Amino acid sequence: MNRIDDIVKTLKTIASDPRKAVEDYKKKTGKGAVGVMPPYAPEEIVYAAGFLPVGMWGAEKKPIAKARAYLPPFASSIAQSIMELELEGYYDNLDAVIFSVVSDTLKCMSDKWHGKAPVVVFTHPQNRKIAAAVPFLVEEYRLLTYKLEQILKVRIKEEALQNAIEVYNANRKVMREFSDLAALHLDLITPAARHAVIKARWYMDKAEHTKLVEALNDELRKAPASAFKGKRVVTTGLQVEPDDVLDIFQEFGFGIVADDVADESRQFRLDVPAGNDALTRLAKWWQDFDGCPFATDPLKPRGQMIIDLAKKHGADAVIVCMMKFCDPEEWDYPILVKEFDAAGLANIMIEIDQEVNSFEQIRTRIQTFADVLS
Repeated sequence: MNRIDDIVKTLKTIASDPRKAVEDYKKKTGKGAVGVMPPYAPEEIVYAAGFLPVGMWGAEKKPIAKARAYLPPFASSIAQSIMELELEGYYDNLDAVIFSVVSDTLKCMSDKWHGKAPVVVFTHPQNRKIAAAVPFLVEEYRLLTYKLEQILKVRIKEEALQNAIEVYNANRKVMREFSDLAALHLDLITPAARHAVIKARWYMDKAEHTKLVEALNDELRKAPASAFKGKRVVTTGLQVEPDDVLDIFQEFGFGIVADDVADESRQFRLDVPAGNDALTRLAKWWQDFDGCPFATDPLKPRGQMIIDLAKKHGADAVIVCMMKFCDPEEWDYPILVKEFDAAGLANIMIEIDQEVNSFEQIRTRIQTFADVLS
């Protein structure tokens, strides 16, 4: 097995069993872990506290039963699976859980959380582009910091926050490099492998993840040019899981050259800006960030951003991965389709459901789409 395969295997092991990865981290370091609800909690504050920020992105759950007592059946699939895991005690190894109420579902989930870990709730301002948004969010982050200090019994200092931002910016940079290199080596980095490299960053120290991905990038730079003969696509949505979906992409000759996915490159496409005050830097990141339905922008730049991404990487098509019952994503979809069609960019929508029992409908749609593109 070559070095590329070794690194991908290591990261895939972490991504495939987040609970074990967190437990291994705690045993190795003696530190604790704090859950961050998707999609944009300020992980740097947790990292500065000396705790591991852990992404809470659900899992393939079938059937979902307990969560039905707390969430309506039309709540998004990812929210249903997270609540089911919580009620099964899956998150009981966390020391706290942070909620940002960027959607109606998250607003009610924070009130209904019954886990052992204390819940801390804060608000991302949705009128993001006005001057008042930054000081508002700074105060939200300041309160969040104070509450975490009380729960975790630590002091979160400015120096630690600034260092955490630099650690995270370094990871963002190396992940952007990986995404571009992976697009040049679609024969080596399959859709599932690409996802595993990105997903692992949610369940390990960002500095350690950066080292591994830097080593992977070095190997990809040395590798010969790809002989990939399939179709090059950009994915967009909240999440593209489980791996069965990504394996179907590979089965029918699709390689992912770039993504606009909430738990993937939306997390690292923009660095936290420079500044003297760490919380202000983090607040400005939210103001500068664009292209996600959870970050309101009446100008709706997402479609053009994806079109530009497809042009940059010579993509043949866009695959919209629609999380079942995710209202913010569904509201964007008619606009996206109109803009993709006007730009002459082939596109298809598939539904992502973490409770699904069969992937044959997705397989049929992807196979048909492959035939159309051919």
